[in-house]
Amino acid sequence: MDSFSTVIRTASHEQHVEAETSTFMSDLLGGRLGVDAYARYTEQLWFVYEALETGAERLAADPVAGAFIRAELFRLPALERDLAHLRGAEWRSGLTALPATRAYADRVRECAEEWPAGYIAHHYTRYLGDLSGGQIIRDKAERTWGFSRKGDGVRFYVFEGIGNPAAFKRSYRELLDEVRVDDLEKQRIVAECKRAFALNTGVFRALGEEFPLSA
Repeated sequence: MDSFSTVIRTASHEQHVEAETSTFMSDLLGGRLGVDAYARYTEQLWFVYEALETGAERLAADPVAGAFIRAELFRLPALERDLAHLRGAEWRSGLTALPATRAYADRVRECAEEWPAGYIAHHYTRYLGDLSGGQIIRDKAERTWGFSRKGDGVRFYVFEGIGNPAAFKRSYRELLDEVRVDDLEKQRIVAECKRAFALNTGVFRALGEEFPLSA
């Protein structure tokens, strides 16, 4: 029988590919969009991570989600440094969430407050994605818009507290395999993972509409 981490990875594979190959992300990584599109994307991430991390400390003692709350993963301080670099010191005053981003952040917050097992689904799709595909985005951003390597503008993608990402991801998958819920709840977590990818894809779609490539 497959481990739970394998079940999650396989079940959400299709949505994962759809998110990664969205028109907006393809255009961004292909260097066809300006730094403004990258900054707008970074702003949307702030809303999602604000929802993910604001309630995190309260979940630290939770028997199901507690083991996943790791300070070395937290991204908000890095995101805020990036936004100050991209948008200037007054970045908060111009911060707006797209409706799709609002829906995503609301769902994350709802899980954090009411359903810790569902929160794990969002935690997994975000942080493991940042540690993996996020590194491709960082590399492209540095080369396309000239950010300093691992410096301001791309700090969100730099996990300074994680010396060995491969080992960290292995231990994270072990945590998933040991999660203390029954099979029905595991199925609900898998469904929530798919929902997380769909919500993320919705944000990409909205950004694509905001930054269409002129034909």
